[in-house]
Amino acid sequence: MAYHLFEVYGIELEYMLVRNSDFKVSPIVDKLLTKKNGSLTSDIENGKIEWSNELVAHVVEIKTNGPTDNLESLDTLFAENVQEINALLKEFDTSLLPGASHPLMDPKTETRLWEHHYSKIYGLYNRIFDCNGHGWSNVQSMHINLPFFDDSEFEKLHAAVRILLPVIPGLAASSPVFDGKYTGFKDTRMHYYKTNQKEIPQMTGRVIPEQVFSKEDYYKRIFEPITKAIKPFDTESILDHHFLNSRGAISRFDRNAIEIRVIDIQENPSADVAIAAFIVEALKLLVGEELVSLEDQKKWHEDDLFEIFDEVIRDAENTLVTNTTYLAIFDLDKASDVKTIWKRLFSLVAENLSENHRKHIEFILQNGSLATRILKALRNDFSEENIIKVYSRLGECLRDNRMFRP
Repeated sequence: MAYHLFEVYGIELEYMLVRNSDFKVSPIVDKLLTKKNGSLTSDIENGKIEWSNELVAHVVEIKTNGPTDNLESLDTLFAENVQEINALLKEFDTSLLPGASHPLMDPKTETRLWEHHYSKIYGLYNRIFDCNGHGWSNVQSMHINLPFFDDSEFEKLHAAVRILLPVIPGLAASSPVFDGKYTGFKDTRMHYYKTNQKEIPQMTGRVIPEQVFSKEDYYKRIFEPITKAIKPFDTESILDHHFLNSRGAISRFDRNAIEIRVIDIQENPSADVAIAAFIVEALKLLVGEELVSLEDQKKWHEDDLFEIFDEVIRDAENTLVTNTTYLAIFDLDKASDVKTIWKRLFSLVAENLSENHRKHIEFILQNGSLATRILKALRNDFSEENIIKVYSRLGECLRDNRMFRP
C-alpha cells in the first residue's frame, strides 16, 4: 500500500551485544533470536515491534513492525523491547550497548558475519568489500523511513531530505571513539561510511544523493550505474539495486519510501524517537516550502552539500557553517554553528512536538550531541578502564531509558 507524505513512519534501531564480564562484543544474536522464538529465524514479530539480525552476529535491529502513524508512544514500545532483550541475554552474560560505535572493538579479530539466513548475500559482500573493518562491523544507526505516494511527492521529499542531510550529524553524532582513542571525528561512523565501498564508488556516491527528482531519473542516474558496476562481482545476480544503494538517504521504490541513514544511534529510544520526530517536523517545513522554494532546494548540487556534511561529521553541533546561501535557508545571515541552525529549526517546530520529544531535544541542544557528552565524560582519559566505565554508564542509560549526562 502506498502512503502520502508524513502519513506513516518506519523507524529502525540497531544495537550491539556486549559481554558484561569483559565488555567485548558478543556475537550471539542467533542465540537471542532462538531463545525468544524457540527456533532460529531472522525476523521475529513482537507485537508492534520486530526484531531481526544484521550483517554481523553481534548486532540486533529492532524496528516498527510495518508503518506506524504514531511516533508519540514509540519510545516506550522500543524501551520495553530493549528491557525484554536484556532479560533474555542475562544468562549469556550479555547486554545491549547503545551508541554508534564500540570504543575498543578490534574488527579484524572480533568480527563474525551472520552465518544463517541471507548468509550468501553477506558472504558476497565480504568477498567484495572485506567486512572485517569498523565501517562494516562497528556502526550502529537509526534509520527513518518516510513514504511518498507518487513522483510529485517524491520530488518534494527527496529535495527536502537532501537539504537537511548535511546537518543531521550535528544533532545525532555518537561515535567519537574507536580503537581506544578519540578519532578526531564526532561522527566517525559517517567518516567510515564515506569510503566503506570505495571498491565500487557508485554505491555510495557523495553520500548526499544526486539531483534526481523522479523515479525514471533515479533509475537512470543511480540504479543503472550501480547495477553495471556490481555485475563483474555479482555473477549469480543475487544482489538487488535497492539493497546496494548506500547513499545517506536511499530511495526505496519497491515500497515508495525514502530511508534516511545518517543518524547515529543514541543512548536510549526516547532520544532516538525525539530526534526522528524533530527531523520529520523540519522536513515538513522544507516540503511545505516555508523556508525556501522547491526550485531553490533542487538547485543544490551534491558536492556543495557534501562539503558542509564533511565538516559536520568532524565537529558535529560545533561546526561553523560559512556557506551563506545554505544559512539563508534558515534565515541566518552570518556564519553560524550547526547548533544555531537546529535551534532555529526548533523555534519553528517546537509546538508541533509532544512535550516528551520537546524535552529530549531541548536536552540535546543544551548539553550537546551524545558524542560531545561522551568526550566530556572521558575527560581526556582514554585508558581502557575509563572507557569501559563511561560506556558502561551508556548501557545503563539504555536499560533505564534515560539521557546520558557527562
